[in-house]
Amino acid sequence: MKKVLLLTVLFLATAVTYAGGYRVSLQGNKALAMGHTGVAVINSSELVFFNPAGLVYLENKLSVSVGAHGVLADVSYQNSATGETAMTEAGVGTPFYAYISYQANDWLAFGLGIYTPYGSTVAYEDDWAGSHLVNNIALQAIFVQPSVSIKLSDKFSVGGGPIYAMGSVNFNKNLDRTLVDLDGNRSEVTLEQTGITNWGWTASVMLKASESLTVGANYRSEIILSAEDGEADFENLPNSPIIPFSDTTFNAELPLPAELTMGLSYKHNDFLFAFDYNMTYWSAYEALTVEFAPSAPGGETSVTELLRNYRDASTYRFGVQYEASESFTLRGGYYFDESPVQSGYFAPETPRNDSNGYTAGLTFKVGDRLEIDASFLYLQFDEVDASYDYFIEPTSPVGATSSFGGTYKSSVFVPGLGITYKL
Repeated sequence: MKKVLLLTVLFLATAVTYAGGYRVSLQGNKALAMGHTGVAVINSSELVFFNPAGLVYLENKLSVSVGAHGVLADVSYQNSATGETAMTEAGVGTPFYAYISYQANDWLAFGLGIYTPYGSTVAYEDDWAGSHLVNNIALQAIFVQPSVSIKLSDKFSVGGGPIYAMGSVNFNKNLDRTLVDLDGNRSEVTLEQTGITNWGWTASVMLKASESLTVGANYRSEIILSAEDGEADFENLPNSPIIPFSDTTFNAELPLPAELTMGLSYKHNDFLFAFDYNMTYWSAYEALTVEFAPSAPGGETSVTELLRNYRDASTYRFGVQYEASESFTLRGGYYFDESPVQSGYFAPETPRNDSNGYTAGLTFKVGDRLEIDASFLYLQFDEVDASYDYFIEPTSPVGATSSFGGTYKSSVFVPGLGITYKL
């Protein structure tokens, strides 16, 4: 049973990072430059993600937007009582997006999007103070979303489509604070799973209330990612019958929560102002159930459930756009992102708390058809004194839990570059 509980905690940490972690929204350079507003902004095929209902209002028959971002993130940890410190190793993530929209006629449009809504790397130095919770983790998720947009009147449209999600994860940690093999190497485990897939859907509406005012809403369904026959690989184990660990496989299900985004945009002369409100229904993530295959022939399958108790979280986004000239469009924005993590569940795998995002960018029109889009995001997480109170010591005879905490500081720098082609 101790083995089951330990592996559950390990996979729990992996799963939480996948769902929350650095939830940096990077689904388009135009939108990101405006504080990641876009549910009521009609400017490119980025609408495939932000509001498919708006595709039918694009002026061009064909619109293509592609781009990528470089994510430079760091986390520092300090425990003033013990003097322990740590910082994540430098790394660059490269989330990308590609959207295309096609106007079939004046009331019907189609779109296709491929984008990476989740994906990051967190790597601490091996055997650091919190290595019993995480050494490193690498995540990747790709969504494929075909969409349709239908104009029901000159002012109102609907849109949506299915979402196909693909993901993978690799996670490494030490088994506990002290366990070593005969050579003094810390005992550790690596959990890996690839080819995680499932379906979801999105639906949206858009109202062009006037020439100046546009209102939009978009709903993205919960997607259940099911890990089947994932690998749990143990290393540096003591040669002792009281250490009940051996390589095995596991199955688990994780909900990526539903989201609702509502917003409006208002155009005044050469300025466009936008506001989005996003609610992510994290409360769907109450617990994680993990099923482990027997590690020996004739053994029993083990099932356990641990509470997570996430709470719903809101994001408030503000953006402005200024058409400075025929060639240059300037943008700026800000957003406040609430954390879903509750007290006692703050772990170094997910060093995520309330954050403020500051954005800027521009579009340079090369000609009538081609535009170059650039954006920049600085995401500042509030400094927080927090702890993770539910680590289960695997060598404890009673499965006692322990707490690990300290002061965390996190920040993210994200430059982005893309192109938009219109025909």
